Amino acid sequence: MIRGGENYVSSAPAFSNDGKRLLVCSGSTVSIFSTATGSLVSSLEGHTAAVTAVVVIPSSTGLSYCWTASVDGTIRHWDFSVPECVKIIDLCLPIFSMVVPSILSPREENGKKTANAIAYVSVQVINAPDNRSKPLYGQIRKCNLTHFRSVSQLILKETERPESLTISHLGNFLGIKDKRKLHIWAVPKKDSDSAVSKKITLHHTKTFTVLAFHPTERTVAAGDVTGRILIWHEFGAQKFLNSSGLVNGRSMDQENKDGVRQNDDAESSVTRHWHSSGVRCLSFSSDGAYLYSGGKEGVLVIWRLDTKKNYFLPRFGSPLLYFVESPDRSLFSISHADNQVLILKKPSKPMEIISCISGIKPPLPSQDICEGLSSRVAFDCTSGLLAVQTENYAIQFYSLFANREVYEVQVCERNHQPVDEVTVVVSLVELSVDGSMMGTVDVKLPEDGIGGFICLKFWDLDDNKRFSLSTLIYEPHRDAHISAVAFHPTRPMAVSTSYGGDFKIWVCREEIQQKGQMVRSSGWRCHAVGSYKNKAMRAAAFSADGSVLAVAADTVITLWDPNNNVLIAVIGETQMPIMRLVFAGKSDYLLSVCHGSKPQLSVWSMSKLVASWSYRLQIEAVSSAIDLSYFAVLALLPESNEYTFKGDGIILLFNVTDPVPVASWSVTKAKGGRLAFLKGDPSEQAVIDGKPTQTLLAYINGDHEYAIFHPSGGKACELSMTKQEDLVFEETGQFGYTSIYGELPKFDLKRKMDSSISSAASSSKRPWVTIFSGLSQSLPPLTKLCSEFLESLLEKRTATVE
Repeated sequence: MIRGGENYVSSAPAFSNDGKRLLVCSGSTVSIFSTATGSLVSSLEGHTAAVTAVVVIPSSTGLSYCWTASVDGTIRHWDFSVPECVKIIDLCLPIFSMVVPSILSPREENGKKTANAIAYVSVQVINAPDNRSKPLYGQIRKCNLTHFRSVSQLILKETERPESLTISHLGNFLGIKDKRKLHIWAVPKKDSDSAVSKKITLHHTKTFTVLAFHPTERTVAAGDVTGRILIWHEFGAQKFLNSSGLVNGRSMDQENKDGVRQNDDAESSVTRHWHSSGVRCLSFSSDGAYLYSGGKEGVLVIWRLDTKKNYFLPRFGSPLLYFVESPDRSLFSISHADNQVLILKKPSKPMEIISCISGIKPPLPSQDICEGLSSRVAFDCTSGLLAVQTENYAIQFYSLFANREVYEVQVCERNHQPVDEVTVVVSLVELSVDGSMMGTVDVKLPEDGIGGFICLKFWDLDDNKRFSLSTLIYEPHRDAHISAVAFHPTRPMAVSTSYGGDFKIWVCREEIQQKGQMVRSSGWRCHAVGSYKNKAMRAAAFSADGSVLAVAADTVITLWDPNNNVLIAVIGETQMPIMRLVFAGKSDYLLSVCHGSKPQLSVWSMSKLVASWSYRLQIEAVSSAIDLSYFAVLALLPESNEYTFKGDGIILLFNVTDPVPVASWSVTKAKGGRLAFLKGDPSEQAVIDGKPTQTLLAYINGDHEYAIFHPSGGKACELSMTKQEDLVFEETGQFGYTSIYGELPKFDLKRKMDSSISSAASSSKRPWVTIFSGLSQSLPPLTKLCSEFLESLLEKRTATVE
């Protein structure tokens, strides 16, 4: 099994002592990257839940040790040069943040270093007391890492939720933000798990978002939700006062405290303001001359503290989360909200980027901004690439086998900044079967109801194996949103459907020969236009050989000859609109998915033009194997079944001719998830789970974390495999009419004589004799015909008996 798609920016990373490695919290592991190349070197595996903190132990002798903390309640000691876990400490409480002050500045007592390493942890209390109006689930506690017996019973602070801990450069001060307050503790010189620390509290009128300590002075800076930065100088002058009654060699004047709120323990306070929204990252330079701040604007602001001037680094295109400096001050890392970590030589102009660590881009935050917006990722099943829409109008191509970004394609002109209102959305991306063609849809949203338009773009692979723009089409379906794009499996042909009630077939001009050389044509043109009763076209799919085009017209499926644009047949009528169509490999079966109040998965026989079988399931994704008769669906489970199945979704593997699932796996974060059958790539991953890579099943969840496994492999149970007999689904019927329309209405055969005779007389009109004289696509729905026809037959039989 291959896993990937981890979040690299959930917690602050840490540099190794020599600056050659960057340790990044990535899910339940710690990934170790080379700072020179940005490539993955190794990983620390052992935690069973998300890792929330990594602390590298300083060393001048070249040793590579670190501590990690996790939500699984354990703290682990690692030698990450091997890598190997040296020690495990179980606190039995979920840990959301951890700092170890003693390793930053070793305490000396009579010339000897303190032996104990004391960690401060922010934990979550599972069972909060019930006798409070607002239960407090977060606690700040101590833990002796050297001689651990149990977590200290001393509670430094209780909060509504676990808060992030911030430690000073020398390890002598510890702080947290708690709404509109800053709590700062002085770490005892001779610390232990029972030693009591002195504490002060600083107040503000707005909610704090982040704080940072000055490396050499008693100064603390904090950012708030409005973008302001407050800097307190000489905090704790009263509470942390030394025995001589002096602070920095002078007495304390309690009356002269510029900018400090009454009763706050600090000499002075100043405010800096540039950010238009909340400050997300804050850090002092190692020499204390500069203050670095970042926020949603994606701009790193560098404040010079002595002159009060500032300058900026270029826009990064994504909100900044963490700013970390290496121990030798030669490198810096900046973590972005788009799951990217940049490693810089120094934060100055011109900015010199050493390497980049890019994970899968997170899901778009504006998925429901317009009707046609789709959050589906696209798969290149032949090469194992994933195409993901990004917030800055681009498409990221990510290698699922190598777990790294390959490149990005800029779909629209990049004029977007994170603080700007969303005006353009890349609403759809689709790839051809062989991965050589791509179609994208971008929507410019109207401003005050004026000026919006839709653009369809076709892309071809260039000589560098990257997509370049081939054709741009404005308003391909007038002002209607595009609901789907599908490519022909064997030739350069595509279809686009719209909510406006039509679909268009596009073809690429054949390559032309000039002067003995083949010149690739870059033009796509409209080949045909089709519609069916002006119904909204929501989905489309080509058969395996490309001879049939299936288009979902609201609640019915229309079958077309794509070459001649001729309607072949109309099948079925579902209770809810059809949102997805997929042909089951090379078989003669078609899959349809309906959403809404009556969701349904249906399997249609193309040879008989009838429904073969169906399930009443809320289907989130469906995919079929290209060369096999198998398909897989991702179904959302009701909340009542989440505990039974150990997840909120389930993957079902079917043989298209059998309604009984072949295998099933329960999964989490199924909402927004996708499935795809991939062809194994021997050049990148020859063996998975000890088996040759042939046809693999890939699952990517709503957070863009993914797993690749053999559908028939035993190791697939790592996805929490569920036994078939435990499945509970409502099967709507295996064959025929009832699988789609339900049971026929029950008739009352004990009617009065006059009603029977009159009905029999009216039946002489025999309307069913002439209803088949028109065109097949003009027939009334079957639901309106079958009930009347059968009822008249039953009534005629009753009248004859009488």
